[in-house]
Parts: sequence; structure tokens; C-alpha cells
Amino acid sequence: MYVDFEKLPDHSRVWVYQAERSLNPEEIEIISSRLKKFCEGWNTHGNMMPTSFSVLDDQILILAVDESGLGASGCSIDSSVRVLTELERLLQINLTDRGKVSFKAKEGFIRVTPALGIKSQVQAGEISPETLVINPQIQTKADIQELWVSAGKSWLNKYFPN
Repeated sequence: MYVDFEKLPDHSRVWVYQAERSLNPEEIEIISSRLKKFCEGWNTHGNMMPTSFSVLDDQILILAVDESGLGASGCSIDSSVRVLTELERLLQINLTDRGKVSFKAKEGFIRVTPALGIKSQVQAGEISPETLVINPQIQTKADIQELWVSAGKSWLNKYFPN
């Protein structure tokens, strides 16, 4: 069952998806409409789960479920990924590829790059220890307040000289 995102408890489980580009208002409306419909019927083994979503910075999608009554099963998680892949095809975006890093570029916009090339971007000075990157360790709604962390305090720290 769909619940307003702000009303979900802080212990709710979240999944963070990153689009490689900023979404326009029409695309956000399509995403919101499809995900609200999905959340209204999202269940695990026939039992409805309190679920919601949020679109942040016109580019980051947070899907959330309150698992306090019943945990999300593998099948229910698979169904959420199916909806996201449908949105990917419809809007020509990439949400489900986990092999990418999002960071706030010097110009102020969010930039998404393949994780395999991130070291060269650090070496080129595009990412500094102060650059904000998405924290891949986010697991709960409460963690979202730490969605953006400085690269120097993230797993990217290994690429910066001491």
C-alpha cells in the first residue's frame, strides 16, 4: 500500500537508484504515477507492505518499504526492479545499473560516471576529497540524511594522496 514518503518510519528499508541525467518535470510525473500505482499493489506473498518513493534532485530515485510487519521477499523486490526497467525503457534512462558513481560536479549539477573509470577522474582533478558523492551504504530512510558524503570520507578515499 502506498504511504506518503514522509510518513514511513525511519527504519524503513530503502533502495537508491541514480539516473545518468536530470529528469524533466514530465518524466518525473511519469515516474511518480507509475511508482505510486506500483506501491499501491506492492506485496510480499499476498500481504500488502507500506511502501513509498521519492525523487531527489530531479535525478535520484529512492524506493522505500516498511518491513516492520513483513520483510520484502525476493519476488517482491524483483517486481520493483521490473517496474524500474520498464521506466528505463520508456524514458531512455539507466536506473538499475549499480556500476556507477554519482557526484556533485564543480558546476553544481549531478554527474554520473561508470565506477570503473572513477580513479582517472580523481587523478584528473574532477573529483576532490571535498566532492560530494552518493553514499552506497544507505540502507534505511534514516540513512538518507547521509546520502551525500565527501569523497575523502567514502570508499573513494583510497584514490587520494595522503
